[in-house]
Amino acid sequence: MADESGRDAGRRRNPVGGHVPVAGGLAKVGLAYAREMGAEAVQVFVANPRGWATPAGSPAQDELFRAACAAEGVPAYVHAPYLINFGSHTAATVERSVESLRHSLRRGREIGALGVVVHTGSATGGRPREAALAQVREHMLPLLDELVHDDDPFLLLESTAGQGSSLCSRTWDFGPYFEALDAHPKLGICLDTCHVFAAGHDLAAPGGAKETLDLLVDTVGEGRLKLVHANDSQAETGARRDRHANIGRGHIGREAFAELFTHPAMDGVPLVIETPGGKEGHAADVALLKELREIP
Repeated sequence: MADESGRDAGRRRNPVGGHVPVAGGLAKVGLAYAREMGAEAVQVFVANPRGWATPAGSPAQDELFRAACAAEGVPAYVHAPYLINFGSHTAATVERSVESLRHSLRRGREIGALGVVVHTGSATGGRPREAALAQVREHMLPLLDELVHDDDPFLLLESTAGQGSSLCSRTWDFGPYFEALDAHPKLGICLDTCHVFAAGHDLAAPGGAKETLDLLVDTVGEGRLKLVHANDSQAETGARRDRHANIGRGHIGREAFAELFTHPAMDGVPLVIETPGGKEGHAADVALLKELREIP
């Protein structure tokens, strides 16, 4: 999607891209948008993110998308619907969560995605975290065990900003979640910079990005960080409010993103923006991250 020139500059390679719209065609619309924003990595929805529908998709568009990403060396990711919550006290929600996540994982394989991002959910109905995590184990672990194909995607856990009874918001919260899922080999992390900042990890402080990634590696081990959602934050650290801002225009600031690129845990990890501003704003954010990537 992006010009190949200069893509491998520096010791580490971090593809920079964004979440792209796909209404009208996964390849026809999504890849065209990605090219216009200069994306080197893409993330898509394969279903309504705010619904339970599990559409089959278009085999022709799937093949075009998969072939183009493979030919151009562009890693692709799927974001599962927001409604998924394996910690819910409502049986119907858990049942639909299983069906929805299984669909996202299957569609991820069909389009050649490297990972499927899912929010870690919350313990609803006043239930203790231990009960919610037991439910996560009961219903999510079988889905991980179904990932037996060579081209199956990783399941990437994304923490929340710490609202309500969130199961994962701080880096160390991933520990019990990984334990519940037996640290499955197909399990990884998608770190959202806005979310962890809002949850209380001060990325903007000197050394804050390094400290946060150190804590993550200490919790889940090396090699588990597979994707970063690069979003600045409209809210201050610890505010527990999920409000994305354009890169360098929020409370995190551009220096923290430059620091991210230098951490060993980021070696080869793509960054995908989910920022405001439409195509023009997205192109500017991608360009800025590429610039920050080159800072020694």
